[in-house]
Amino acid sequence: MAQAPTKGMLRDRARGMRKQPSRAECAVWEIVRDSRLGFKFRRQRPISRYIADFACMEVKLIVEIDGSSHDVAEQIGYDAERTALLNKLGWRVLRIRDALALSDPSVAAALILEALRQPSP
Repeated sequence: MAQAPTKGMLRDRARGMRKQPSRAECAVWEIVRDSRLGFKFRRQRPISRYIADFACMEVKLIVEIDGSSHDVAEQIGYDAERTALLNKLGWRVLRIRDALALSDPSVAAALILEALRQPSP
């Protein structure tokens, strides 16, 4: 069994991920950066034992950008476990396909804004 990552390991990995974002992550960052939707987001934010692509601390919303690797059965199971734990901690998780973020950022922005406006559980 793999050892759980330490807080320092997660922080260092998150820093590295911020330096090398995917094209889709760059597209979503352009949507949410500088409180453009009225809410502050953080990129590659460690939460519990995971690193969220984008997190709005104010309303406890995580936005995950998912590529085709998330269609594999093993990854689907991992994502479900991860989402369940984050939900248990009070976070809501919105998953956006990377293809949508790249091809139609306005739709991605609308989905994020809708999630931001939903009441917290």
